[in-house]
Amino acid sequence: MGDANEQMIPASTRWLQDEDAQRVCRVVQDGGHRIYFVGGCVRDALLGLRDSDVDLSTDASPETVMTLAKAAGVKAVPTGIDHGTVTLVSGGKPFEITTFRRDVETDGRRAVVAFSTDITEDARRRDFTMNALYATPDGQVLDPLGGLPDLRAKRLRFIEDAGQRIREDYLRTLRYFRFMAWYGDPEAGPEPDALDAISSNLDGLKTLSAERVGQEFKKLLRAPDPAPALALMRQTGVLPVLLPGSDDRWISMLVHFEQALELAPDWLVRLAALGGEGLAGRLRLSRVEAKRLALFQEQGFAGPPLPELAYRHGVEVARGAALLRACLAEKSPESAVLETIDRAASARFPVTAKDLMPKLKGPELGCEIARLEQIWIASDFSLSRTELLSGAS
Repeated sequence: MGDANEQMIPASTRWLQDEDAQRVCRVVQDGGHRIYFVGGCVRDALLGLRDSDVDLSTDASPETVMTLAKAAGVKAVPTGIDHGTVTLVSGGKPFEITTFRRDVETDGRRAVVAFSTDITEDARRRDFTMNALYATPDGQVLDPLGGLPDLRAKRLRFIEDAGQRIREDYLRTLRYFRFMAWYGDPEAGPEPDALDAISSNLDGLKTLSAERVGQEFKKLLRAPDPAPALALMRQTGVLPVLLPGSDDRWISMLVHFEQALELAPDWLVRLAALGGEGLAGRLRLSRVEAKRLALFQEQGFAGPPLPELAYRHGVEVARGAALLRACLAEKSPESAVLETIDRAASARFPVTAKDLMPKLKGPELGCEIARLEQIWIASDFSLSRTELLSGAS
């Protein structure tokens, strides 16, 4: 095991200062057991990133955690007790505590586990070395498997045998590329053994649920620059298995345009640029997400001028369409386009149905309103109510 004092969590880290988190730790410690912050919250604290969700790990059995919590007057919920997870609620905040585990049997989607008191056994069942980091309640880092050097080098490395880790849970293939996008060093490149293992286990990807695949793609596409990871997914054969018909060639260009215009990434715009067959179903998008994706797909490569699009569908849709159309033209949008979009989105049509009644009614009224609105849009939203009504039928 790495030296416990080799690294300390920054003292400003939220969960080190959180009295509710510390109270939960004391509940377990006062019962004579060890408890550690683990995984993503430790990794992100060491990288100086915004705090991620807090997970805790302990050598106490789930039943022991429940008993200790009850004795301390802390609410305990057996959220996943069969798999070793108990949720303690302190100050209205939930904290998941999972007993050290080792895998007994896996099928690529779920595992049968046995509880353990050995932190190294618990670390070995995790996916990547940078995620197998633990921290005591006072911030001392424990590194059972040598993940700290990998974290510092931004080197994503499977724990022990990459093929075995993937076959234990095929979602780890997607997690690999997502972590590459967020935490990897693009210049250092991936581990060849990892790519070989991924390419050799493509069939397992077909067993994953659409929900799990969709969650990973959403997180991947929100990375600052997912282009290198997506290119690797194509090269290893992962992308065509999960999203048939997709093409990552525009992603790098899209990211460049976003950065040049200082636009926050929109993962659905990136998904529209990536393309593919039946995306809404393959990624189990919500109705709202599917509707927005369809708008980007419909308006991003054809459709009305951007000002009209902004007026009818809002700033975000028009900006996304501007980026997609720029990719198609292979030319970055001018910053003036964004100003035009903002102005058009705030424009308000000055004519109402009352202005044309009772002279017009029914379908004739609707047609005239639509005609005047189109004239107004063509005038760059400049014609006044009086000017429009002077030319009304």
